[in-house]
Amino acid sequence: MAYGRGGNMGGNMQNLMKQAQKMQEEMQATEKLLDEWEIVGTAGGEAVVIYMNAKKIIDGIEIDASVVDPEDVEMLEDLVLAAIRDGYKKADAVYEEKMGKFTGLGGGGLF
Repeated sequence: MAYGRGGNMGGNMQNLMKQAQKMQEEMQATEKLLDEWEIVGTAGGEAVVIYMNAKKIIDGIEIDASVVDPEDVEMLEDLVLAAIRDGYKKADAVYEEKMGKFTGLGGGGLF
């Protein structure tokens, strides 16, 4: 197909570039949102609470003193892992919802 004088190939390319730039700006804004989104993972009826962002960066842990038993450290370890996994599951859902439109495949991305 030839585009000469009066053709619209230049206009189409310009529109495509504008769309790509807009998508990149939206993606950057969404990435920032994911950095700031607070996810709370819990276990043991909130005896262990893990705070992270939607990119799975953990920035806080709370442990209720009632689950700290020197005779049963393994139980505490299991609760911490369960809370982290709960947070990760929630973070995956947020990531999928917010970033899925940018992947072209509807999911996955960084994880």
